[in-house]
Amino acid sequence: MLIHGILNPQINALLSRVRHTNTLVIADRGFPFWPQVETIDITLTDNIPRVLDVLAAIRSNFLIGAAFMATEFAESNSEPCRAEFAQALSGIRLMVEPHGQLKQRVPAVIGLIRTADTTPYSNIILESA
Repeated sequence: MLIHGILNPQINALLSRVRHTNTLVIADRGFPFWPQVETIDITLTDNIPRVLDVLAAIRSNFLIGAAFMATEFAESNSEPCRAEFAQALSGIRLMVEPHGQLKQRVPAVIGLIRTADTTPYSNIILESA
């Protein structure tokens, strides 16, 4: 029985399939559903868990080379919120692009983890190193 790290078996299996330069999404609760993309829904109640909770949990076991976020995130959120995300993504090359363009990347991802985050445009696409 696992007692440390990621305990969710679906997330463990998803992370195990990600290889060099593959991508995965950590999404907020409003992110669209793609039937062809494996989606692991871990929503519970508003903001439990959040995108940053999932990011923090996987960072110690997942080598991230780059992250993609929507330009609308900065426009729609407060400075403290932006700072919290910047801290969580510290040391990771971050690229921003319009939300519509970000969503065009989704069909090529290995999988998507849906959270209950209510932070506007808090979706992050992670590219493995």
